Amino acid sequence: MPYVESMSYSAEISRRQPGCIFFLIDQSTSMNLPMGGPGDESRAEHLTVAINRLLQELVVRCTKSQDEGVREYFDVGVFGYGESFGPALGGELEGQELVSIRDVAEHPLRLETMTRTVPDGKGGTTETEVRFPVWFDLDALGKTPMCRALSDAYDILAPWVESHPESFPPLVFNITDGEASDGDPRDPAARLRELKTEDGHLLLFNVHLSSIEDEPIHYPTASSTLPDEFANQLYEMSSIMPPPVRERFAEEGYDMQDQARAFVFNADIGDVVQCLDIGTRLKMRR
Repeated sequence: MPYVESMSYSAEISRRQPGCIFFLIDQSTSMNLPMGGPGDESRAEHLTVAINRLLQELVVRCTKSQDEGVREYFDVGVFGYGESFGPALGGELEGQELVSIRDVAEHPLRLETMTRTVPDGKGGTTETEVRFPVWFDLDALGKTPMCRALSDAYDILAPWVESHPESFPPLVFNITDGEASDGDPRDPAARLRELKTEDGHLLLFNVHLSSIEDEPIHYPTASSTLPDEFANQLYEMSSIMPPPVRERFAEEGYDMQDQARAFVFNADIGDVVQCLDIGTRLKMRR
């Protein structure tokens, strides 16, 4: 069973005490299935856009001024698991397990042009083209070796924790649409959650994607609300959210109870974006 959180989770993110955000991305064949909704884009396509936008948002949060540039407040990892397995960032960052947010800012894989609707200053809106950085593409093929991915995450993050003892603990987001194909993932997940800094244990979020229309289940406190054994596995894998994290989600309108797990079942892409966005809003030095 997961531990009960008892640490403060209050360390300020700074250059001396950076945070660490690590994404585990399911790249199995089923991620090519449609997410549902307008356009019927695949889960892989939706998730690729969501992660790239979050990376861009992290860069913006760490940029105080144009002169100062991007402050190295985070180390970031994007790790895919499917037939393609391992670090998923592209271009000059290819093959690197953890990179600083400054390196992320300076080395996108490419820039894409997209159209955005913005205020026109006269009470209406207008469309404008903007350049959007892309750091990785999701290639969906193969099975779902989640156990191996969780074990590799431990091997990558254990040295980070050891070298950053005073930092806020790492945040790991495992985003999947299927059951592990290489065994029961609860044991490697429990081992991963035991990593800790002086500020707290690593926080493991699990987000289940689906194209079905049933209502999502957000941050449950008991497995009795979940529909099947797969859902129960993801629930048991997920961290118990400590009070400071629960408060952050409660401020965004979620009903957060004691013992709530860092888990969303049957999420749509809006749930994914919301979970990643709120979960990564850490206390940063200005």
